[in-house]
Order: sequence, then structure tokens, then C-alpha cells
Amino acid sequence: MVTAWTLAKTTWGDPDLQGMWPGTDLLGTPLQRDPKLGTRALLNDKEYAQKEARAKLVGDDAQDLPGNIGSPIWWLEHGKPTRQASLIVDPPDGRIPSLTPEAIKLGENRDAKFHLTYGVERKVHGSNDSWIDDVLALVEPYESNLYDRCISRGVIGSILPGEPGGYNLGNQIMQAPGLVVIRYEMIHETRVIPVDGRPHVGSGVRSYMGDPVGHWEGNTLVVETANFLGGKLGLLSNGGGTPYSEDLVLTERFTRVAENVLNYEAIVNDPKTYTRPWKIAFPLHGDPNYQMVEYACHEGNYALQDILRGSDAERKAAEDARKGSR
Repeated sequence: MVTAWTLAKTTWGDPDLQGMWPGTDLLGTPLQRDPKLGTRALLNDKEYAQKEARAKLVGDDAQDLPGNIGSPIWWLEHGKPTRQASLIVDPPDGRIPSLTPEAIKLGENRDAKFHLTYGVERKVHGSNDSWIDDVLALVEPYESNLYDRCISRGVIGSILPGEPGGYNLGNQIMQAPGLVVIRYEMIHETRVIPVDGRPHVGSGVRSYMGDPVGHWEGNTLVVETANFLGGKLGLLSNGGGTPYSEDLVLTERFTRVAENVLNYEAIVNDPKTYTRPWKIAFPLHGDPNYQMVEYACHEGNYALQDILRGSDAERKAAEDARKGSR
């Protein structure tokens, strides 16, 4: 006989969402859907079998997988195959909506300013071929560089599991009377969300993670976050992508539907950046044995200096070798 599950309540009567909810299982599920899938939200049997086969290769620590950019596969956490075709569920095609003319113009202005200042074109974030590729890209927060500097990944960038792999994906929910607290393992950011009916603070007080205000709709925690710093972070994994504006409003919903399943939804509404709102939805699976570990990172990130020193040393060694062969 199967016993029906009932959502527990805290001692003060709120629905109990507390626990460890890592995003590890969703690794490998893309934020945006493959265009060839159209409006299909789920993979068919053949597509799912291919995903399972790839997951087995990753589990075997294969190093020659397409798209592997050099990080040892065993160094990253591995997800579980899922039929979900994309984390974006609306629009129906699972794709991020088009940018507004204003957002396109702002992007062109950023790139033009970078070119005018440094005499080079902005390259794809993440290249470390030279000092220009990474360090100069940090002059203005753009395309996830606040993540590189260990400052912030933003709200959405913190909870997205990442593509194709990631690490330190722990999410912890704690509750107290009138408050819900969400702690993210990577970059050790914590959101303190009042659920006592108070309004947002004034728009003169802004932050990377915004100002969250929550309330309960039945057993669902609804969190509206506003007052973001605009032009700093995007809404891709780790806070990358097109920077959102100061008008961004995020509406998140957390619904515990089983002992170890927490459904997460987020509606992105930024009329200055996107031509329509869009929605992310996926389940988080509880793991009472998951341990949050220190994310030993800090603003400034000495790794950048080490990357450049290592690159310079490699170039010098190659030059010395060429001179010696003459």
C-alpha cells in the first residue's frame, strides 16, 4: 500500500521547503532548446537514448567528447539524463526572445567603446590567449565577468545548473518566522526573503541580487525580486549573456511536490531588454546527504594573474626553444 505524501509545515505554520536542493541532476539540460526540436518540450526515445549514451561517456571520464574545451571531465559534476528539452518552457519554442532595439543598441555601444579604448575587438568570453582576451574584458562587467571576479552570478545565474557541466551546484533553503533564506554554494551568496507582507525597499537601493519580497500562495512560495543593478549581469549560467536592465523583475515560484522534489519556476520580465517575458521551469531534487563546501573565491581572483603568468611562461619557453634550434 502506497502512503500518500503530505507536505509538512514549520512549527509556525508555513509550508516546509527546507533542505538541500542541488542542481546537479539538471546538468546537460540546455537553457535554450535546439531549434530543430521546435515546440517539442520533451525528447523522443531516440534523442533520449543518445543523451543516455553521452552521459555514460561522461561517467567514464572520456576526454574527447565534442565541446570539451579542455577541463578534465572528471573534475566536473555529472547530471542525470532527462527528457526535458530545455530549461526555458515559454516561449513555446524554448528560446530566449529577441532583444529590443534599445538592448541591441546598448550592446553595439559597449563593443564600440571597448574597441575605441583598446583598439581590439571584444572576443568571446573565456579565452585566455592573451592579456587582452581576459583582463581587458574585465574592465567593464559584461558576459559573466563578475563571475570571473568572484563577485556575483545574479539570481538566475546562480540557480541554473550550467551547460554542459558545472560544480558547486548546491542550493540550500532555510526558514524562520517571516523569512525564507536561500543559500547558493558557488560564490557563497545568500538571499534573505521576507514573507511577512513588507513592501520592496525604495528603488534607490539596488544590488546584484536585487530586493526580494515573498508571499505564500497555498503551498507555493512566490518571490518577486526587483531593484537590480542594470547593465551588469546577464541571465545565462553564471550570470553571462546580454546584461539585463534596471527594470528587470523576476517572479519565482517554489513548490514542493514530493519529499525530494521541489519545482522551480522563474518568469523574466525586462521590457527594456527583451521583446516579451520568458519563463524557466525545472525540478530540483533534494539530497539530505549533500554537503555545502567552501567556495574559496574572492573579489579580485588571483587565478587571473596566474593564468597570465602561465601563458607568458609558455610563450617564453617556446621562444627560447625556437632560438635554441637555430
